[in-house]
Amino acid sequence: MNIRSLTRGDGVVIGAAAVLFIASFLDLSGDCTGANCTGYESPSAWDSLSVLMSIFLAGVIGAALVIVSRATPGRKVAGLDIGQFGAAFTVFALWTAFWTTIDTGNAGAGLILGLLATIVLAAGIIAGPLVPALKAPLTGAPRPQQGAPSPYGAQPSPGYGYPAGQGSQGYGYPGGPQGQAQPYGAQPGPQGQTDPAQAAQTQQAPQAAQGGGAPAGDFTPFWFAVPVARPLYGEDGAPNPIAELAPGTWYLAVEQRGQSLVTQTQDGRRGVLQDTTGIQRG
Repeated sequence: MNIRSLTRGDGVVIGAAAVLFIASFLDLSGDCTGANCTGYESPSAWDSLSVLMSIFLAGVIGAALVIVSRATPGRKVAGLDIGQFGAAFTVFALWTAFWTTIDTGNAGAGLILGLLATIVLAAGIIAGPLVPALKAPLTGAPRPQQGAPSPYGAQPSPGYGYPAGQGSQGYGYPGGPQGQAQPYGAQPGPQGQTDPAQAAQTQQAPQAAQGGGAPAGDFTPFWFAVPVARPLYGEDGAPNPIAELAPGTWYLAVEQRGQSLVTQTQDGRRGVLQDTTGIQRG
């Protein structure tokens, strides 16, 4: 499970699911009024199986399915992504909580808090992939490991998964000004400046040398990062992704195939990144 692929939207979903679980232990109805309230104790969701399963546990299970789906993409049940099942569970929990609260009339803290939690839960799942602020990575990139060797015969770099910094030349890195990353396809100009014309020529040259999709003979491996989470597909051309590249993590491009890059993750898996738009070269 790639925890670094989780976003802030996933953090909202996890938090809402935790609140929903806590709400299941609180009172479903308010204080009793009248002559028949002697010894009255308001039940919690655990005293009503239908409410517990249709609102509280349905929402928690739905959130868990969505998080597992985004951390390990490609998992399916009956041909459907488990994230779709999770989203359906949370919407059902919200629908049930809304009408149960209205029907109760004297809703307690557990039911009200459960309704609010399911609203946030459903909103986080739906808006997470759409709102830029929620698409940001939940955790940052790992710290460099001093002395860790780089693959493909590279000289020692700040750490595995990181491009060469200031004053060092990693394998496939021209080394930008003050160790800054270069946009994909760009070459350093005078005083470390990037020439747009040279960048365009650099991107076109490997494609011309490939002759219709074959790997370029002069391709040099390089590190890069993606701006948003993107799927990594198998080299066998299977339609289901084998992993998901997360923002804030550096990956190694080992081969170019047309507009796609054959990429190696930090755990050694290789696949094809089909969408290379906006990637940042180290």
